[in-house]
Amino acid sequence: MGPAVTVATCALNQWALDFEGNLERIVRSIDIARSRGARYRLGPELEICGYGCSDHYYESDTLLHSFQVLEKLLESPATQDIICDVGMPVLHRNVRYNCRVIFLNKKILLIRPKIALANAGNYRELRWFTPWSKARHVEEYFLPRIIQEVTGQETVPFGDAVLATKDTCLGAEMCEELWTPNSPHIDMGLDGVEIFTNSSGSHHVLRKAHTRVDLVNSATAKNGGIYIFANQKGCDGDRLYYDGCAMISMNGETVAQGSQFSLDDVEVLVATLDLEDVRSYRAEISSRNLAASKVNPYPRVKVNFALSRADDVAVPTCVPIQWRYHSPEEEISLGPACWLWDYLRRSKQAGFLLPLSGGIDSSATACIVYSMCHQVCLAVKNGNADVLADARRIVHDETYIPEDPREFCKRVFTTCYMASENSSQDTCNRAKLLAEQIGSYHINLNIDVAVKAVVGIFSMVTGRTPRFSVYGGSSRESLALQNVQARIRMVLAYLFAQLTLWARGMPGGLLVLGSANVDESLRGYLTKYDCSSADINPIGGVSKTDLKNFIQYCIENFQLTALRSIMSAPPTAELEPLVDGQVAQTDEADMGMTYAELSIYGKLRKIAKAGPYSMFCKLINMWKEICTPREVASKVKHFFRMYSLNRHKMTTLTPSYHAENYSPEDNRFDLRPFLYNTTWSWQFKCIDKQVSAL
Repeated sequence: MGPAVTVATCALNQWALDFEGNLERIVRSIDIARSRGARYRLGPELEICGYGCSDHYYESDTLLHSFQVLEKLLESPATQDIICDVGMPVLHRNVRYNCRVIFLNKKILLIRPKIALANAGNYRELRWFTPWSKARHVEEYFLPRIIQEVTGQETVPFGDAVLATKDTCLGAEMCEELWTPNSPHIDMGLDGVEIFTNSSGSHHVLRKAHTRVDLVNSATAKNGGIYIFANQKGCDGDRLYYDGCAMISMNGETVAQGSQFSLDDVEVLVATLDLEDVRSYRAEISSRNLAASKVNPYPRVKVNFALSRADDVAVPTCVPIQWRYHSPEEEISLGPACWLWDYLRRSKQAGFLLPLSGGIDSSATACIVYSMCHQVCLAVKNGNADVLADARRIVHDETYIPEDPREFCKRVFTTCYMASENSSQDTCNRAKLLAEQIGSYHINLNIDVAVKAVVGIFSMVTGRTPRFSVYGGSSRESLALQNVQARIRMVLAYLFAQLTLWARGMPGGLLVLGSANVDESLRGYLTKYDCSSADINPIGGVSKTDLKNFIQYCIENFQLTALRSIMSAPPTAELEPLVDGQVAQTDEADMGMTYAELSIYGKLRKIAKAGPYSMFCKLINMWKEICTPREVASKVKHFFRMYSLNRHKMTTLTPSYHAENYSPEDNRFDLRPFLYNTTWSWQFKCIDKQVSAL
């Protein structure tokens, strides 16, 4: 039996620039780790200031306040006799680095700067930080005076080094470094490092958890060792939801799993592991040992401290477990719900308002709010005092206890069906029934008076009255009349969000929820500044296909039978006149493509990096059983015409929960022009040439 080490990792719901709250959560996590016997505690990336500070990293205030928090941590009794590994930005020789600061008993052991920065998709780390490019090199870092006064140190090691304790050796990785082809843990493991740590700011994407878990386990499968993974959780102040999943792995197998979605601001995982298991695992891998004999050694910082205890012979150690993954439907139910809760409590609003049309998208959004209410009630039942305090503040009742999701939903969620002369009784009934089943405060209103007033102003000024195409009007007239309805709904949504609670004699205002899915945004099948324009949108990164599956999940798990008729109805905007009292307009007919096709176009455009010609070449093989090359060409051309024609709408897209890697979100994920030559003349000629050849 070798020395048994007890280590802790955590997932913290940190908030950008919330230094006071971030400090409290860090200290709480260290307290929990110590109380459970841990001798080492790892936290998320940039946990002191919060990961999502963006251009605030340029400000000296962010650096100053980070060091002030570090000062408090060094002085705290909670940090004594445990190695603490925290994240913060550090300026070294006038260069800003994303760093781990590792300390023990009021002494800083090492400042380790990040080597590989995340700079794709939602990440822009190279904008604010510089990667440390001096492999296995350490320099002196001159500490600020406020830190010197606590530690008694003038300088500390800064660079690419590892820690050598009395009983083992630890090496740090940071987030992106796990995902790079030549991760630091490879050479560190060959150099005798037995415990690898990874502090991350890794956000949720549907179906991503498998990849992350496989990477962590594979890090020690070939080389042996213990891998400790910490992550940010919650809404850090923008479109991303960081989904925790803190974990500890040994020799390629998971031994401790944290939750992916929860309302707990602080979650700590502790594991006791036998270092002899690492050493015996490595002993029989001859290829690894041959490589280790030739490795270039890392600088070692000696630490007069042990992660094991002298009397650890009888201490039970952790055994491998099977990782429990959520289905995509569960992810949609839980991730956006947790994101909405963070947004609601941190914005200090009193609830949400949703224009509920009776269609799949707005109904899915309503179900996510209902799921949020379920999570709140469950957290309170499990003794989460933070959630209870937040719920009481939101409903302005210091004695309130949320126990029934429907009752809590009634307090924080208002739904509104905005009928027009083009709305069917079916959608009205569906919206009303769903509202009853989830418990929302439901409003029925008619917008015809407002629509006629706005169109009347135009007619009075111009002397012309536009008509729908079914009444002899042009397509321009018909589209304008549809857009007026949609935009009036947006104006009314904000009016009711501001004053509904006032009219009911209650304090506060409501956040307006949007419900455009990722496929509609990609195609531009929405009116600019209509009900898709809201404060936030929990389904803006979710495909129509996934939303349909989620609706089925809600029928089965929440017993929302009203969703059955919503599922079976064809998607429609209900902006054109009814025919014999029935809806004649459908989304897919309007768009000239199916939602299934849109998902394929989106993945090829963004994930496969395909322009018109490349997309055509891929699809003639994918669809060879169902389409001729000429039909494929026609579909691809239509998609790119519509996509480019409507791209300008992405510049005002409501901030949406990021859940898909083919999102067209213009803020930072999918950067494209919004004024295109929509003829794509050169590209389409290349397609036509290939069609002729085929």
